[in-house]
Amino acid sequence: MSPVTRVVLAEDGVLLREGLVGLLDRFGFTVVAAVGDADALVAAAAEQQPDLVVTDVRMPPDFTDEGLRAAVRLRHDRPELAVVVLSQYVRPGYAAELLESGDGQRVGYLLKDRVVDVAEFAAVLHQVVAGGTVVDPEVVRHLLRRRRDPLARLSVRERDVLALIAEGRSNASIARALVVSEAAVGKHVGSILAKLDLPPTEDTNRRVLAVLAYLGSGAGSSAD
Repeated sequence: MSPVTRVVLAEDGVLLREGLVGLLDRFGFTVVAAVGDADALVAAAAEQQPDLVVTDVRMPPDFTDEGLRAAVRLRHDRPELAVVVLSQYVRPGYAAELLESGDGQRVGYLLKDRVVDVAEFAAVLHQVVAGGTVVDPEVVRHLLRRRRDPLARLSVRERDVLALIAEGRSNASIARALVVSEAAVGKHVGSILAKLDLPPTEDTNRRVLAVLAYLGSGAGSSAD
């Protein structure tokens, strides 16, 4: 008799969550917890110690990437935990971190709209639990593009700040333009420089180097 695969499921939509519970049960999985937000996911995983976590990316309260960030956290705490992320879009930064977590095995990143066969979906889950790594080809393309783009590690707000730096603005001017505090801009600038691997030195201006990286990426060119 095959061992039982214990699953914690995280999906904020009630109908989809219940549907996934039924689907998983149909294909031999045992759902030990089904929750609707990232905090509940982390708590349920800690309490239940499942074999597999299946989570949506967008979760309350902000509906951005809470589920994906929770998955990364869980993998950091338990590198052997199998995790499959379901998404409507690609989040390259956290996707890369998730895929690099642990030993790089027992991870899946699937795009919801490209899952067209429930039996194949169940087979993917079994494959991940068994030690495999399954990534949608579209996610792979985004990750490869990200590695070629020096700005790919920056958040949207950090890109906004860097664009204003490229215009020659001071931190105070950037703060006024983005309607944030000057201290917040300073933190963003520090994060930008760190992510672009620009450590402090005596003979270089890191803001200039950051602008060169920005212009070199093509981000400063006009677009439709």
